[in-house]
Amino acid sequence: MLQGHQRIALTGVILLAVCCAGIARAEPPPPPCHPNPNAAADAAAVATRGDVVNLPGPLKDRLVQLADRPHTYLPMQVFAEADNSSQLFQYYLLDTTGFQPNVFTTTFPGVNDHVQLTVTGANCGQLTVGAVRVVLEPKPGLPTDPNNPRAFIDVFTDISPLFVINNESGWYEGWMIHDITVPQIAAPRSDGHAQFGTITQRDAAILARAGAGNNVPGNIFTVDGQTPRFPSASDHFPDRQTNVVPLHVSMGAYNAMQQSDTHSYWEFNYQGTNWVHPLYELPFTGGFPDNFGRTAEAFQDGEIGKLQSIVPGPGPAGEPNRPQVDGDNPNLPRDPDKFDADQGFDAQREFRERGVPSGLANEIYLDVYCRTASFEPQVRNLQQRLFDAYAAEVRRVSGNDDGIIPAATGDIDTSTDGFPDNTRLYLPPTVFNRFAVTREINDGLLAPRFAPSQRAWVLTGSRVEVSPAVSASAGRDADDR
Repeated sequence: MLQGHQRIALTGVILLAVCCAGIARAEPPPPPCHPNPNAAADAAAVATRGDVVNLPGPLKDRLVQLADRPHTYLPMQVFAEADNSSQLFQYYLLDTTGFQPNVFTTTFPGVNDHVQLTVTGANCGQLTVGAVRVVLEPKPGLPTDPNNPRAFIDVFTDISPLFVINNESGWYEGWMIHDITVPQIAAPRSDGHAQFGTITQRDAAILARAGAGNNVPGNIFTVDGQTPRFPSASDHFPDRQTNVVPLHVSMGAYNAMQQSDTHSYWEFNYQGTNWVHPLYELPFTGGFPDNFGRTAEAFQDGEIGKLQSIVPGPGPAGEPNRPQVDGDNPNLPRDPDKFDADQGFDAQREFRERGVPSGLANEIYLDVYCRTASFEPQVRNLQQRLFDAYAAEVRRVSGNDDGIIPAATGDIDTSTDGFPDNTRLYLPPTVFNRFAVTREINDGLLAPRFAPSQRAWVLTGSRVEVSPAVSASAGRDADDR
């Protein structure tokens, strides 16, 4: 006969099993790889955890699936950073199927079929999948609407399996992706240039005539005017690629654990993280088109890494800055996280930011692609338009020609270019409709490797909205910053 404490323990096990039934099937790796010996308990623990129990079914199912697999750590615990719980308002489910197969994800006969696998293929070929949870912190005095750029957002990424990267400072990097959208029509500025976040009537007329007429206000912009064609497994570089224009915001760099599980936490807000790499790096990554629709052969032309932003500046359309002034001074190392400061101490904030706020990057792309009448109508070369737009739009905000948006200038409360503050310079997380993970290596560029092509992608997924938002944290973080 069972003793009292035994009955209680057995009842708990049964309840856990019942609550988890149908959430995820056991998924041991094929032999000779070793299964997770605690799979049932781990899956049950995650399914009933306070930060997971209220999540939408597909997301919860994915997290339980990751817990069931071999792992060093369970999917990350989400802690509240305010009196009320964090709110999940969107998520992404990641896999390796939504882009052209590449040497990081696929074995090609005669190319990499006799060398060791380095990214996917761990756990004896177990499929690589992941989940990204995006939650809002309801901090006192801050917005609780994720569409407000002043809101503070946490991003949690869990992936399995990815091999650990061992050489040349390699890393995986997550990217939230916004595909630029044709803006609304408004009267131009006095100089004929479109107002911030808009196009002119002449711009709109030119866009509407292209292709099948897709490029009207409110639609995702396409370089050929056809219906948006997102990356897919049937793509082939460089002749068949997506026709949308992606803007990448980094979710930080990370590596895999011993058991090939990967976990990353990222803060998404205006304080230096909702910023985009210097766009003038793109023509030197190996995947940028040199004109509308035609892909540049940067590799064949020897242009990979030709221009970098190690010393921040305006790019090819301006004069380079002096390394002794704007370089990474060993006596005062550059630190983009040194964004905020006490009142009166702006001089201690970082002034050598290499990137620009996401909304400003979007504005630069509007110049390049959507404002063919109101911005440099005589310039048709895409690279030159990019270089010129970057220098011009950064100048509007910074007020000078050095090509840098210092932390004090880029702060959301700062007034620039005649606007009362910089709210316009930051895209909210809700407009980032896609997510990707890339396999990076230390090439000195901040732009994604081979961007904007997908040749270094290892995972991708689409945004899933959660409305109304649901409670997605348990416990309290030690530091509510």
